[in-house]
Amino acid sequence: MGKVVAISNQKGGVGKTTTSVNLASSLIELGKRVCLVDIDYQANATTNLGVNRSNLKYSSADIFMTQAAVKDVIVHIPHLSMDVIPAKFDLSNVEEALIADDNKNFILSNALESVKDEYDYVIIDCPPSLGLITTNALIAADSVLIPVQCEFLAMDGLTQLLNTIRYIQNKKQYSAKKLVIEGVLLTMLDTRSNIGYEIISEIKTYFREKVFKTIIPRNVKVAVSSSYGLPVTEFSPRSKGSVSYKNLAKELVENNEQI
Repeated sequence: MGKVVAISNQKGGVGKTTTSVNLASSLIELGKRVCLVDIDYQANATTNLGVNRSNLKYSSADIFMTQAAVKDVIVHIPHLSMDVIPAKFDLSNVEEALIADDNKNFILSNALESVKDEYDYVIIDCPPSLGLITTNALIAADSVLIPVQCEFLAMDGLTQLLNTIRYIQNKKQYSAKKLVIEGVLLTMLDTRSNIGYEIISEIKTYFREKVFKTIIPRNVKVAVSSSYGLPVTEFSPRSKGSVSYKNLAKELVENNEQI
């Protein structure tokens, strides 16, 4: 059975999309079957994978609006051996359109049930908010991975996300499965600055064993790779960013194989 991992933090600029794309690519290198689900209206994960949004017949918005089956939305990217459920800007209209739908929180969960067993991992790139779209992702997910940047105010806003996670955990009507925190991923570490290491200490004090051992450094290759429509693991396989994401994938797989 495929594991569904939501990558979420309502704070913008923490590396959610970069983590989604490169974790997915790294898991594929480990021989895993992966589908990346882009439900961020900015559609950055879709673009970062080189998918031309203007050529798409369907997108993740069509799943939410029940205008297309999941299998019809999935795009296969041959050179990455990856499947993706792409996004377009029309996703921004979904929350308002579904506000009166009694089933609005379960749409993504119900949709993914039909395909998730075809994969080892389904990675969901969430938007920088805690609205209806993110709630759908957390209900659909088995676990949530929280990227936190190694910068000042890193903890800012995390309380709200943790409260949302606890709310879903305690709502038995949502699902028989238990949403767990997969781990907290420290991102964008500037090794030249002491503040980054102070943040690491603060995060580890708060989250303890839930913090991944892997830390993602700031790396120019990561930023450049997206403009080429490639994960950094493909664009610059030996760069520090690439090696770090490959280590993250190994750590995630090892943690799940121990369960």
